[in-house]
Amino acid sequence: MRSVVLSLAALLAFAGTVAAQTKPADTNRGTTASSKKTPVGAKAPAPTKATNTNVQRAAAQQRPAAQAPAAQQKRTVTPQQLRASRYGGFAPQQELPPPDLDLASPRSLSLVNFNTKEEITVTYWSNGAYHRDALNQLNHFLRDSRDSAETEMDPLLFDVLWHTTRIVGFGGSIEVLSAYRSPTSNAWLASVSRGVARDSQHMNGNAMDIRFPGVPVFQIRQAARSLNMGGVGFYPRSGFVHLDTGPVRYW
Repeated sequence: MRSVVLSLAALLAFAGTVAAQTKPADTNRGTTASSKKTPVGAKAPAPTKATNTNVQRAAAQQRPAAQAPAAQQKRTVTPQQLRASRYGGFAPQQELPPPDLDLASPRSLSLVNFNTKEEITVTYWSNGAYHRDALNQLNHFLRDSRDSAETEMDPLLFDVLWHTTRIVGFGGSIEVLSAYRSPTSNAWLASVSRGVARDSQHMNGNAMDIRFPGVPVFQIRQAARSLNMGGVGFYPRSGFVHLDTGPVRYW
């Protein structure tokens, strides 16, 4: 009986050894967490920060130039646009060809000073030349009405004014609201009015604010703009137009 028990114990021990040798190895042992399969119904893990950075970098490289951020797009600014912004207003996108101008007839102006009530009629150009005496009279007439300061006015400004009258067909007296301004006078005006520039062209002797009595201001504006000879400011509420021989710009 004892021998039977010993034989049975030896048989069971041998069977256990064989079973241990034939058990398959654990396929998950030694693998990383990322290699494990996601259980059915569970959400996939979010991509790591490094993965997001790589995806964004690749998308930026493939993005067309037209979709680049506006801040990165280069803007081309012409010298004319720079000068126009320097003195206010905006430069026209496309300048219109000037109308046919009378370049032979004598050029005369009849002016009324709105502030001093003075009047003058003078022929400042004829036979291809400006007349010095007439220019001197205009310089005095267009002086600063606040401190009586004078300057040499730009003769081209008188041409702009004269050609504008010819285009609209005006033959009466032109009302001058403002012409030359001394630096002191202009600084005072700029301090009390938002519509006065601190570096106004009026201080350079090449600007005038005018009216043609009986002529709508928009017609004066259109005629002056067609010349492409300087700045044109439109003030319909006040009923006047600003003309100057600075950079071509409109406001």
